[in-house]
Amino acid sequence: MTEKLDIDHLRQWIGRSTEATDIVTAQLVKGLRATLFQEVGEPQKGDAAPFTVHWCLAQPVFPMSMLGPDGHPTRGGFLPPVPLPRRMWAGGEIEFLQPLQVGDESTRTSRIADVQIKTGSTGTLCFVSVEHSISSPRGTAIRERQDIVYREMTSSAPATAKAPPPPPKAQHRESHVSDPVLLFRYSALTFNGHRIHYDRDYVTKVEGYPGLIFHGPLQAAFIIEMAAKLHGGKAPKKFTYRGVQPLFEGTEFSINANETEAGMELWTANAEGQPTMKGTAVW
Repeated sequence: MTEKLDIDHLRQWIGRSTEATDIVTAQLVKGLRATLFQEVGEPQKGDAAPFTVHWCLAQPVFPMSMLGPDGHPTRGGFLPPVPLPRRMWAGGEIEFLQPLQVGDESTRTSRIADVQIKTGSTGTLCFVSVEHSISSPRGTAIRERQDIVYREMTSSAPATAKAPPPPPKAQHRESHVSDPVLLFRYSALTFNGHRIHYDRDYVTKVEGYPGLIFHGPLQAAFIIEMAAKLHGGKAPKKFTYRGVQPLFEGTEFSINANETEAGMELWTANAEGQPTMKGTAVW
């Protein structure tokens, strides 16, 4: 039984902020390129890094004694102490102003923007929105909003399983395999201790999922890189995305895109072609 949510208490975290600094190294860029199935090369000072390299920079570091059972830091520091046990990256919005480059000292300023409680098919949900501003020596490089969702630890299946809709058709498509090594590499690059991405016993026996879960940010990174590749290497001015359903290890997944009048619709999909993350990009 999860303790009752005190929304008034949790909303006291709104406005809290923190700042962290890191350097975009050539080694980091090589590792991220390899994980995104790009040519690794030998990055030189001043070379542009992958567009979502900021998710690998200045990640919080806590001693082992301060980690919770899911591998995340115990709650109540910068993030509010939401008592719901399952935590996922639900989606967000990114504005790309200029690329980060090898050798840049980057500073991320983060602020809790909102805390809301909702009710969904799986029970109580708590959404925490975090705003980030990432700067380089040339000024602001990225502005971002991340939506984190916390939910109850329920294992019951829906009473009636609905047949999935026909998979959407894509004008552009790439496919890869969701390999456990891929997930491990991204967890290492982002210093992400969340056990759902690498601990099969934990994710199947404690959280009740059928396998390791593909990172939401990694799906978004693949989508953004495809969008840029289809637009001459230029990142979108704004990319908005949301998770639809989990993507699991050991299966083929695809990155898909359709041109629209406003920009592009993009999504990742599982082996059955069902979307797992959806996004829109405008230039």
